[in-house]
Amino acid sequence: MDTAAVKSEYELERDKPMPSKNHAIVQGNLHFMIRSAYGKRYRILPEVSIVISSKEKVPDIAIYPSMEFTPGEDETRLETAPLGVIEILSPSQSLTELITKSAAYFEGGVLSYWLVLPDLRSIYVFSAPGEYESFNKEDKLEDPRLEIELELKDIFK
Repeated sequence: MDTAAVKSEYELERDKPMPSKNHAIVQGNLHFMIRSAYGKRYRILPEVSIVISSKEKVPDIAIYPSMEFTPGEDETRLETAPLGVIEILSPSQSLTELITKSAAYFEGGVLSYWLVLPDLRSIYVFSAPGEYESFNKEDKLEDPRLEIELELKDIFK
């Protein structure tokens, strides 16, 4: 039996690959940086279940308009599309898979989709399927749709 083809419970449950160390570092840095700079405007939600076009998706990070934490009123699946989605390429994932996923997010109402490639220290900011700007290594990421700017050198450290 090929153990590389065997999916973990995590992967089966979330329909996505197991995150790696570098994936986790980049995800944590992005969450912290966006929350620190834009936390009054946005609520940054990692690994939350979202229903998009009748299918459940679990992006690495979802960017929503500011929302309150309300004890006793929790949701396990959000029915409203986020403003932005960030997906980080995992070692066992294909680039094509994440590019295809972006179209579903846009169809569901997402305004901006970031595709993060940790090994290349690059982020592609999509404004529509096939429409993107790329930011590399020492660039300043600029997302005009969400009005977010971040230094890549701080994301990939």
